Amino acid sequence: MTTDGFITCLWFDGQAEEAAHFYVSVFKGSGIGDVLRHGEAGPGEPGTVLTVEFTANGQRFVALNGGPQFRFNEAISFQILCASQQEVDHYWTRLTEDGGEPGPCGWLKDRYGVSWQVVPERLLEMTKDSDPAKADRTMRAMMTMGKLDIAALEQAHAGG
Repeated sequence: MTTDGFITCLWFDGQAEEAAHFYVSVFKGSGIGDVLRHGEAGPGEPGTVLTVEFTANGQRFVALNGGPQFRFNEAISFQILCASQQEVDHYWTRLTEDGGEPGPCGWLKDRYGVSWQVVPERLLEMTKDSDPAKADRTMRAMMTMGKLDIAALEQAHAGG
């Protein structure tokens, strides 16, 4: 096994190239790699896209046009750790645009059905507070939110 980690394969029904370009547009440190097209041997129409290699935020992916047999669900999601509310707002807005769906507690689905968790790093710190009352207040506040609001989480953590 090589030492450069795993490559995540995302299964699409004809939108692999479109999705790869979308993800590359959302995340810094991103780019499109090799595009593999069907040849005369198939199984798809010659010239159509089978796979697209891409990097998003430094992570390697392959988008595969596998067909309609499988769909994404929340059993697998990608966490985006954010340093600021500006980052939370950016990823939330971009990933829910054009058909994405906001969800509870910082979760959302993008237009392709891929699940994401947009998480402020500060939330993790507050929920791990050694004072259980502060951690509990933070968790209770988070459970009422869709997109996470760092200022409101801070206020709950402080007891306000």
